[in-house]
Amino acid sequence: MSLTLDTYRLLGRSGLRVSPLALGTATFGNEWGWGAEQDDARELFDTYVERGGNFIDTADSYGSSESMLGEFTRDRRESLVLATKYTTQRRPGDPNSGGAHRKNLFASVESSLRRLNTDYLDLLHLHVWDFSTSVEEILRGLDDLVRQGKVLYVGMSNVPAWEISRMQAIADLRGWAPLVALQIDYSLINRGGERDLIPMARELGLGVNPYSPLGGGVLSGKYTRADLTATGDDPGESTRRSFNARLGMVTERTLAIADVVREIAGELGHSAAQVALAWTLQNPGVTAPVLGARTPEQLLGNLGALEVGFTAEHLARLDEVSAIDLGYPHDLLAGPHIRKVTVGDLKVETRR
Repeated sequence: MSLTLDTYRLLGRSGLRVSPLALGTATFGNEWGWGAEQDDARELFDTYVERGGNFIDTADSYGSSESMLGEFTRDRRESLVLATKYTTQRRPGDPNSGGAHRKNLFASVESSLRRLNTDYLDLLHLHVWDFSTSVEEILRGLDDLVRQGKVLYVGMSNVPAWEISRMQAIADLRGWAPLVALQIDYSLINRGGERDLIPMARELGLGVNPYSPLGGGVLSGKYTRADLTATGDDPGESTRRSFNARLGMVTERTLAIADVVREIAGELGHSAAQVALAWTLQNPGVTAPVLGARTPEQLLGNLGALEVGFTAEHLARLDEVSAIDLGYPHDLLAGPHIRKVTVGDLKVETRR
C-alpha cells in the first residue's frame, strides 16, 4: 500500500472526496492540559493541508479548537471538508445545552458556525447517543439543517448499530438526508466495531472514520509495564498519561498488542504508530482514520502510515494478538456446525 493525502476517497454513499487520513483537532488548545498552543496548532494545520489533506475533524466540546480552525481556514475554506459534532453539554446546569434534541442541535450548530467563521458545515456528527431523543426528532432536525444549507452531510458517532440502522431506513423511506459517515473508537486494542458497526456501515453506505486509532497512544509504544500501576487519581495531574490511566487504556492485554506492533514495525522499518495506523486502513470498511497529534513531528510521523506495506504473515500476527470474541450470533453463524447444516460441502461465493 502506498497512498498520499491527495489520494481521495468517497465518504460513504456520498460523492464527497476526503483524504485517507483526517486531521483530528481535539489537541488544538491546551484546555485539557496536554494540547497544542496556537502557533503549534497552526503548524499542524498547515503541515496537513500543504500535503494535500482536506478532511478536518473537530467538535463543539473541543475547547478552542473550532475558534482556531475558524482563523486557520479563513483563506481556504472552500477546499476543505470541515466536520464537527454536537450533543455534549455546552453549559453545565442547563438541561437543554446538551443532548441530541432539536433545541440543542440548532443552538450547537449556530455556535459552531460562528466559531468556525463559516456559513455551512460540510459534515455534522451526532457525537454521543443520549437514549432519550426520538430518532424521528433527530433525523428531521438534521434534514432541516441540510435543506437550509447550513449542513451538507450528516453522520453518527458513538451510537448503537441498531439505532443507526433504523435511522438510515427511516431517512431513506421519508426522503430525509441520509447518514453518510460513522465515527467510532477503533484500533488494534479496540476491535469491537467489527461485531456490528463496521459491517452495518458497509451495508448501509456509511464511511467509517475511526478515532483513537493509536489506542490513546498505547500502540505508539509510549507506555510500559510500569504504567500498569498508574491510577491517574492525582487531581493536580492533567496529562494524556493520567487521562488514559483513568480510562483503563493501559492493561496487560493492550501492552502485549503494542509489543507485537513494535516488533513488526522493526521488521518493516517503520514506527509503531505508523504500523498501527496502517492496520486500520487495511479494513475495507474504513474510509479515513482521524489523526491526533500535538507536534508537527508527530503528525509527519503519523502520515508515514500511508507508505506501510504488510505481508500476509504480518497481518496474521496482528490479528492473532488483537483478536476479540465476536459474540452471539456472529460466532454461531461463522461456526462449522452452522455452515454444515446450511451449505454442506457446496462452494458459495458471498458478497463480502
